[in-house]
Amino acid sequence: MEIKYQKTKGLTETPLSYCPGCTHGIIHKLVAESLEELGLLDEAIGVASVGCSVFSYQFFNCDMIQAPHGRACAEATGLKRVLPQNTVFTYQGDGDLASIGIAETIHAANRGENITVIFINNAIYGMTGGQMAPTTLPGQKTTTSPEGRNTLIQGYPIKISEIFSQIEGVAYLERVSATDPKQVLRAKKAIKKAFSYQKEKRGFTLIEVLSSCPVNWGMTPINALKWIKDTMTQIYPLGVFKDKGEDHV
Repeated sequence: MEIKYQKTKGLTETPLSYCPGCTHGIIHKLVAESLEELGLLDEAIGVASVGCSVFSYQFFNCDMIQAPHGRACAEATGLKRVLPQNTVFTYQGDGDLASIGIAETIHAANRGENITVIFINNAIYGMTGGQMAPTTLPGQKTTTSPEGRNTLIQGYPIKISEIFSQIEGVAYLERVSATDPKQVLRAKKAIKKAFSYQKEKRGFTLIEVLSSCPVNWGMTPINALKWIKDTMTQIYPLGVFKDKGEDHV
């Protein structure tokens, strides 16, 4: 019998712990497939963050290390400098990266550390009960903004891709989503390109993925995906924000 599709070797047999409709699982698959297809699994080292993806070290079938909250890029920097031949990546949510960990992340980018960051933006704190995150949209209701985010009081969403595109040390930066098959394929292409750039020693790469959180958004999985397409992308447009390409030295 001809095999048309099989599970990537980049994931373990451990069942995923994510809520129904959450797209973390899809993104895990894309990361794992990319590492496998590029022949990087045996040399890859992932850094798990604190948040919904805290147990990702159980899911990825490569060497993994757990970081304290927000410190993933600091740990990744140390790993890459000690083991420059290895492919080092972090897998971080918006609370971990854009809030408590923004200093570690932005300085790693500014130094041009040759690591890859997979940044999951679901516009809310998922693991701890649905509080307002740095990425929460204006007017979006959360447990700590029950009337909706008021920009006069709580400020505006932090747009990581737009901010980081201005940093000299960033080699490649793209925002993608996982809302439908077309966007999933685009997301995989971006993730694979980021790992390729790291292998070629181009510098810091970051892929921002707009991800759904149906439980904390109070939506069905289908409506959550629709909300990303119709609402979230108005604040966070998809696309390539920086690509130094072949000219990068």
